[in-house]
Amino acid sequence: MSERARREETVDVVWSGDWVAERLGVALEGDGELQELLGLALRRNPKRAHLLVSNVLGKHVPQKPSVVYRAGYGLGERVRALLGEQGARRAVVLGYAETATGLGHAVADGLRDAPYLHSTRRCVAGVAQAGGFEEAHSHATSHLLLPEDPELLAGGDDASVLVLVDDEFSTGNTVLNTIRALHALHPRQRYVIVALVDMRSAGDRDRLTAFAAEIGARVDLVARSSGTVTLPEGVLERGQALVAAQEAEQAGQAEKTAAAPAPVTRVALDWPEGVPDGGRHGFTPDHRAALEAALPGMAERIAAALGDEARHGRVLVLGFEELMYAPLRLGTALEAVLGSGAEVRYSTTTRSPVLAVDDPGYAIRTRLVFPAHDDPADGPGDRYAYNVAGAGFDAVVAVVDSTADTPELHAPDGLTARLAAHAGHVLLAVVPSYAPPSLPVSHRQEPAVLPEPLRGPDFSSYAPEDVGWLLQDLSDTELEAPTEEREEAIQSGGAHYAESLPVEYQPSAEYQALFTAALDTSAARIARAVGTVTETVLAERGPRPVLVSLARAGTPVGVLMRHWARHRHGLDLPHYAISIVRGRGIDATALRWLAAHHDPADVVFVDGWTGKGAITRELAAAVQEFETSGGPAGSAGPAGFNPEIAVLADPGGCVRTYGTREDFLIPSACLNSTVSGLISRTVLRADLVGPDDFHGAKFYRELAGSDVSGDFLAAVTARFDEVADQVDAETKELLAADRAPTWEGWAAVERISEEYGIHDVNLVKPGVGETTRVLLRRVPWKILAKRGAGADLTHIRLLAEQRGVPVEEADDLPYSCVGLIHPRFTRGATGADGKAVTGA
Repeated sequence: MSERARREETVDVVWSGDWVAERLGVALEGDGELQELLGLALRRNPKRAHLLVSNVLGKHVPQKPSVVYRAGYGLGERVRALLGEQGARRAVVLGYAETATGLGHAVADGLRDAPYLHSTRRCVAGVAQAGGFEEAHSHATSHLLLPEDPELLAGGDDASVLVLVDDEFSTGNTVLNTIRALHALHPRQRYVIVALVDMRSAGDRDRLTAFAAEIGARVDLVARSSGTVTLPEGVLERGQALVAAQEAEQAGQAEKTAAAPAPVTRVALDWPEGVPDGGRHGFTPDHRAALEAALPGMAERIAAALGDEARHGRVLVLGFEELMYAPLRLGTALEAVLGSGAEVRYSTTTRSPVLAVDDPGYAIRTRLVFPAHDDPADGPGDRYAYNVAGAGFDAVVAVVDSTADTPELHAPDGLTARLAAHAGHVLLAVVPSYAPPSLPVSHRQEPAVLPEPLRGPDFSSYAPEDVGWLLQDLSDTELEAPTEEREEAIQSGGAHYAESLPVEYQPSAEYQALFTAALDTSAARIARAVGTVTETVLAERGPRPVLVSLARAGTPVGVLMRHWARHRHGLDLPHYAISIVRGRGIDATALRWLAAHHDPADVVFVDGWTGKGAITRELAAAVQEFETSGGPAGSAGPAGFNPEIAVLADPGGCVRTYGTREDFLIPSACLNSTVSGLISRTVLRADLVGPDDFHGAKFYRELAGSDVSGDFLAAVTARFDEVADQVDAETKELLAADRAPTWEGWAAVERISEEYGIHDVNLVKPGVGETTRVLLRRVPWKILAKRGAGADLTHIRLLAEQRGVPVEEADDLPYSCVGLIHPRFTRGATGADGKAVTGA
């Protein structure tokens, strides 16, 4: 916590409106609480020079979340007392975007039984507009009303009450315009206006009385405090001149930032299914109850991600423009979880351009500027976070909705980077954007029935921001079978390989030492391939691709690609893992999830390596089937997924996006779950996976003591800087080269299959990675090794020796080695110990 922040929290002797009052003669007069509630600032606005800055709204001034919430909730309780219990049940609460969306939500909570809706400046495709109005003095004037239930604003009967909530009631023009427009469509007998402060002049007070008589309805006002602002003659022009002078003075001043940017990590909220992110389309009492039940758990996840230092320090929960209520409630829950040992504050970003002056007598001390990151309908522009820089926050929890989780958010000049320069740690929490279930799926940001991805540490040992698993957790299901039993069932046609799991291979000390040595030897080689494939993807599929790895061999590569993009470019790429099963296709439910959350054209499928290209062909066929069937249910046409795979190594010549075409040892192929986040192979079995379910997998928590997933990542990422120049050169060369697939590997496999009398290409596994899998999971027959392959095959030879499998040297292999699965396997074709009998 900074010395300035500590001093000003303990000694509050200067009113934060003095600076403006002294220079422009603006006077704020009212009841005794008014100056505690409000400060003054100047804004770049041709219609109004001054800005009343609330200390309890949570927009411009970080405040305790509990203080902000109580301010709105208490007003709601006053409205409930005014209307009575029956009247409160017939009320509908309407809040104003962007500033009062959270305040209106809290007022609705205080009413207890009232549904809530707020106006919005975000257009939502497919949602019919139920109304709209203009806010004359605002920097962004148009408000839309987009309720999911078109009857929400209808009232239902003459006894219904519309409660309108804004942060301040000054001229009253905006609220009266709203009432007039809605009253013409759905007349009511009663309206209640709610505001934190009533700042009307005497003339404006008389106008409200006349307005109520004009429409023939009762209009009440409930405010926490009241007063007036006195504006001297010419204040607008003098205010604009003062703003211009201050900005010119500040133009040459360098911003003070931290010595090094803080880490930015994601935290998985596990937001309750079906609960809207806010009141843009309506928020019911049932939604409120579901959210209340989920808040403690979400706060615990945030607290766990903060780390010990931040848990006992100064934490800001930062909302995003209209998304005020969700981060506010996460803040109140975090206060409860952390207790008195931490200082939790809450504020949100805003569209409003306000002058910042670092003076105790001015309400806006500092300003962070960053580009809009939610693809707003009115186009790009600057956005702002006030009083964050220099406030001594040990951590910032930035909360956005999924619509705003865009490349602009993560750009070098985006919000996360700006925050990282002024805090010890930045957590990013993404709330799924709600779209009414009545919308076509193509218009939704969040599907109504699909669960959120699984993330570590609850599922996998990877960090939660590194990968989201589009899988279901089958950890409590018995799926393992002995290798020989599985092989016999697979080859006899009695079972598919994805219906069970092999018993996880537990490496000997000798084999584990081989893995460690191989990792040390090949880390730079892998880093170079990771960098090359990532740079190729960014060049051809950028600017912010969505990495989708094929679980599980592709997942360590997807994580490393994500780390490279972050290390070299400051990009925080989304990464998910999905299941694809040879002969059964890709997980279509996972594709529907991806189409609902991201542009399918941005999706880049990632795998570890190619063998003969079977999965490459499987993916192409599966995506084609998904697209020709119309893509996601309810969409107007194909989704637009590109079936090409990006791989670390392509020895088979099967793809055009790769890090290398050399067949070398990738240490992640040496082990199973213990180098892949402790996740099993994926499972597809009819009794476990329904037509709308994700495929399944297991999390082997019990193997945590043997887990080297983090060691693998650390060893490779440590070599990123060392290989950067080579990566730049190789990428440039690759992008200019003819990289069309040759399918050389497939031709070799067909030749070997016939030459060795196997007559089934699925039993021929080419390349170091695939041969390793044969020795770990299947019943191997023999290994073909390229003469002179060297150290890349040391672990292959050790595994073959342990299983009694012969290794034959060959001169004409396009791969370092090829594993042959026993072509006529029954348990009678092996010895008592299950080792292959080569004469069978």
